[in-house]
Amino acid sequence: MWSARAWWCRPRNGRRPGDVGLVGQDPDVRFSLANERTFLAWIRTSLALLAGGVAVVQVVPEFSVSGARHVLGVPLIVLGTTVAATSYRRWVIVERAMRERRSLPVSGLPRLLAAGVALVSATALIFVLVASRGAR
Repeated sequence: MWSARAWWCRPRNGRRPGDVGLVGQDPDVRFSLANERTFLAWIRTSLALLAGGVAVVQVVPEFSVSGARHVLGVPLIVLGTTVAATSYRRWVIVERAMRERRSLPVSGLPRLLAAGVALVSATALIFVLVASRGAR
């Protein structure tokens, strides 16, 4: 019988073709769940960065420096988008490594996130100091 679902969406043994679950052996469920919790933590982080970026651009009062809100908010939004876009791929890579009994690969995402937040924080500090100096 014809199905409205595309052939690549149909489950095969409860899984779709190309699904990471078809590779290797099932790892201990605790490790898979820990990997999923990590993925969800990355998603929460990306949502917080996105919300923070939008709040800076839309809610924070204007600094004495023209365009400062956008200089602070846009990188947060870009960083949040990057974290969201790469977190699923990271989950797949780690899940596949666990199933194939390989060492877990190192991710550059924490370094990127730390550098991005540090850069935005330093820029915010500069804007606040410039504003406080101008208020004297």
